[in-house]
Amino acid sequence: MNSLTQPAVQGVLTLQASDLVIAASLVALSALISLGLRLRMERSILWAAARTVVQLLLVGHILRVVFANAAPWLTTIVVLIMMGLAAREVAARPAERLSAAGNLRIGALAVVSTTAVTALFILSTALRPDPWYDPRYLISLVGIVLGSVLNAGSLALDNMLVGVRRERAAIEARIALGATPRQAFAVLMRESVRRGLVPSINQMAAAGIITLPGIMTGQIIAGMDPVEAVKYQILILFLLCGASGLAAIGVSWAALRRLSDGRGRLRLDRLHAR
Repeated sequence: MNSLTQPAVQGVLTLQASDLVIAASLVALSALISLGLRLRMERSILWAAARTVVQLLLVGHILRVVFANAAPWLTTIVVLIMMGLAAREVAARPAERLSAAGNLRIGALAVVSTTAVTALFILSTALRPDPWYDPRYLISLVGIVLGSVLNAGSLALDNMLVGVRRERAAIEARIALGATPRQAFAVLMRESVRRGLVPSINQMAAAGIITLPGIMTGQIIAGMDPVEAVKYQILILFLLCGASGLAAIGVSWAALRRLSDGRGRLRLDRLHAR
């Protein structure tokens, strides 16, 4: 009998290694399609699948230890590592880079400030776990927020850095006519923030009608009442929308500061192609 037909504790269906092997056949199918069409992506597909298995199993075992101990210092270490990796991703994704590790500084500022503000706000108002640093809530929320912050921040930062080179003449013309850097960059900043917010808006608009969000689906599979699962999902989507907006405006403003100086000049010498 397949393990999926055997209910575990509280009605949760447990998965065995054989079940994951069956699911892996779909990955193999994608690799075969790539091979047949000569896309030269089969190695990337298989490597990504292997990384998924190793990384998620490693995270699962680490979280099991963290949840069992519930020590504040251990939770803090996990959160800081997650934030550091997210900041690195925000810095690495744009096609342009700022001198003096500017991308990394901006990424770290956006990730740490946005994640801290939004996660602590929800933990202290809507969820209120006891203690507030309960790793099951804190680490889970931080992980969810980081995904949205990473996406919004990297999109906004990329648009700012690529856009300033593209719009150089227009920005310099505005500055020459007496505009401050903030005024000269206003159009580009709005475009960057808009670009960072689009994924979150699309996610909210499609939730429930076109797609069933992953968190809601997971809770329902785990046995939670569908209406309660929906409430959690609404909370998360609102949280992610706020986090995306803060991250997008944060990186755009920080990029503006790096691309200008105290004398109101455009500093493209601080921008380099990868």
